[in-house]
Amino acid sequence: MEKLKKQLIQLIQITSAEWDVLKEKLIKREYKAKEIITTEGKVENSVYFIEEGLIRSFYLQDGKEINTYFACDGQFISSYSSFIAQTPSLESLETIEKSSVYAISFETMTELYQKAAKFEKLGRLMAEKNYLCVIERTRKMQTLTAKEKYLDFLETYDEKIIQRVPQHQIASYLGIAPESLSRVRKQILIS
Repeated sequence: MEKLKKQLIQLIQITSAEWDVLKEKLIKREYKAKEIITTEGKVENSVYFIEEGLIRSFYLQDGKEINTYFACDGQFISSYSSFIAQTPSLESLETIEKSSVYAISFETMTELYQKAAKFEKLGRLMAEKNYLCVIERTRKMQTLTAKEKYLDFLETYDEKIIQRVPQHQIASYLGIAPESLSRVRKQILIS
């Protein structure tokens, strides 16, 4: 819980009193590896702060998993479009390894927005970050080569994600075939 408190102090300069209000509303959840947190087609009711663990978001297309995001310790994850609009999720969230999270429900966020402008700022910052992430990802998917995508992934993502996410999931995230990722990785090792 201290990781979340530190992040909120940094992001929105949360006070001790505001933290006390929030921490009473947090729901701690523990998940095993490969456990589904959110199912595609169901309304997402929470934003998750990962205390420890590794989680991915993905959707199915013609029976094939398409990975859209990875998050680990100290990061937030949700099916944001579903959470914000309270509409059926277009993606699923699944743990890659055992994960411990703090969940903040939609109702709690709405209540907190009304209690303090800082919480509205938190919601805005999360929405802005998510929007910028989507725009940047779209640009990269459309303009970078397979090698450039992978090198960018190595520079951008947390070391835990790089080392622990299975290579076929990384390939899916980058929009390239697993065999292409293997070739790219060999090229990088040789050079």
